Amino acid sequence: MILTDTHTHLYSKEFDADRTDLIEKAIKSGITRFFLPNVDSESIPGMFQVEKQFPTNCFAMIGLHPCSVNPRYQQELQIMEHWLSRRKFVAIGEIGIDLYWDKTFFPQQQDAFRKQIELSQKHGLPYVIHSRNSFDEVMEIIREYSNDFTKAIFHCFSGNVEQAQEVIKMGNFKLGIGGVVTFKNSGLDKVVEAIDLKHLVLETDAPYLAPVPYRGKRNEPDYLLLIAKKIAEIKNISVEEVAAVTTKNSIDIFGV
Repeated sequence: MILTDTHTHLYSKEFDADRTDLIEKAIKSGITRFFLPNVDSESIPGMFQVEKQFPTNCFAMIGLHPCSVNPRYQQELQIMEHWLSRRKFVAIGEIGIDLYWDKTFFPQQQDAFRKQIELSQKHGLPYVIHSRNSFDEVMEIIREYSNDFTKAIFHCFSGNVEQAQEVIKMGNFKLGIGGVVTFKNSGLDKVVEAIDLKHLVLETDAPYLAPVPYRGKRNEPDYLLLIAKKIAEIKNISVEEVAAVTTKNSIDIFGV
């Protein structure tokens, strides 16, 4: 059984004390593929270090997180372009719009999102979308760039069934399902029940959004198994089938 975590911040300082042990523990549990979304220029060195330590398990993306968009965002985007010219990445991400905390830089977030989608198309890479409190705004921009070759993941999808179907209609888009699916009254279980498994990928978003029974605590790599078990329960299928299908889906997106 091979499980794939399509979104995990393993380079985060929250893992500085025990990162290696946690990753090795997860690998022994069958979680052998970790995709690392970038946040901004400051997170790049740590991300590269994790990738270097686990080159057959960890795969780096490059992108500017919407919460890192500020008056200097153009310079940050130049750094992203610099790295894209120097080495390979599996995706552009995580990118998008976040209107949960602060709407001050909403226009700049829109511009950064557009420019990074253009980078994904220029380099033939999929992109990973952050859309907290901004589903409609994100979809509006995505439609400007949609084509048959676009591949993307809606990271931490938390919308309803109708919104899930809207994403699926875009073509080669997957829904990233994480710990929220285990939360009581989240409603995400109803979405998972209604949507074919071929449209889903698994993620932890570690160290954030730990699943039940660890909600509110640090999320860890091997907690992906709890998410897979919850989806298996909802779908009334085996964990092995969840692992096989969602890992295939991740390969379809990332090509790794």
